[in-house]
Amino acid sequence: MPKAKQTWMYAAAFALVAVGVGYLIVSGISQEAVYFLNVREALAMPAGQKHQARIFGLVLEEGLERPANGLGVRFHLQDKDDSSQVVEVRYRGAVPDTFKPGVEVIVEGALLGREVEATVLMTKCPSKYQKDDQGRMRPPGYVGS
Repeated sequence: MPKAKQTWMYAAAFALVAVGVGYLIVSGISQEAVYFLNVREALAMPAGQKHQARIFGLVLEEGLERPANGLGVRFHLQDKDDSSQVVEVRYRGAVPDTFKPGVEVIVEGALLGREVEATVLMTKCPSKYQKDDQGRMRPPGYVGS
């Protein structure tokens, strides 16, 4: 086979592989894309469209409802910086022990307007460590140098 024909075949094969890999990357990113927003940013999303989003904020005491079977919760999530910005969250799974009014949470699910149908509910854990006199992070009750 002439050398020019081999070069053309290698270039064509490389181009096909590059296009295939590029397609896989683009389709994977678009399917797994989830916005990470605060409540204010979530409310600024275009109305009437359903978005997958991960939203963080503070749990409000008012509107907090737990079903009798103990699974799931319905609550209002407030923006940390603007208390007038609130979304309603419905979650139907196991609720973390640290979930309570005033705690920071992250919910992930379908956002439609001012409502979130959450599939994931995570609470922000308070730090187990405290600063010592020199500003170093130490566990509570730590005795040492």
